[in-house]
Amino acid sequence: MARGRTQRTATVGVTEHGNSAVLVTVASDGELLDRRRIDLTTSELPTHPHHHEGSWAVGRYKNSQWAREISLDEAVELVERVRVAAARGARASLEALAAAAPMPITRIAIRVCPKLPPTVEERIKDNRAQTVADTVMYREALATAAEARGWSVSWYDRERVFHDAATVLGCEDINALLLAMGRSIGPPWQAKHKLAAAAALAATEQPAR
Repeated sequence: MARGRTQRTATVGVTEHGNSAVLVTVASDGELLDRRRIDLTTSELPTHPHHHEGSWAVGRYKNSQWAREISLDEAVELVERVRVAAARGARASLEALAAAAPMPITRIAIRVCPKLPPTVEERIKDNRAQTVADTVMYREALATAAEARGWSVSWYDRERVFHDAATVLGCEDINALLLAMGRSIGPPWQAKHKLAAAAALAATEQPAR
């Protein structure tokens, strides 16, 4: 590499939904490099074990036709199985992305996690915590897998991330830029893709040009 030149690096922005996530990867100069959807677990496992099976275990939906009998111990064990599978899926997904990227990935942006009780049992029993504990589990799986690869993890606020991306870019109309980015890669380019792209741009290691 010539003296004075800096190697370009890439940042991944994440928008998660249940056990799946959209990953949008951009270079430090703002170039769109990759867009993909990943599943962290397989169809053999439930996607929301805290919220569904955990709620059944504590009788939260005992009168619902779709509920079934499960003990709290069984629900906790099921959450652990899903957590292990999500960790494995996150490692494999990020490994595949890194192999496909045309430059080194050094950072990932994931939506900030709310503070939760420390144990699975407590999270299941807490009415507020059980509604968000599953998505936190998946975000944490991606963060842990990224850190294992040596990537920095940036936690973004969904309410601020578009403003933050515009600030990094020095851009007055971030929506126009995101629309142009979507046209460059073609459909699908939905709200979740724009959010992931904005998160990646906001977390880039140097201002994009």
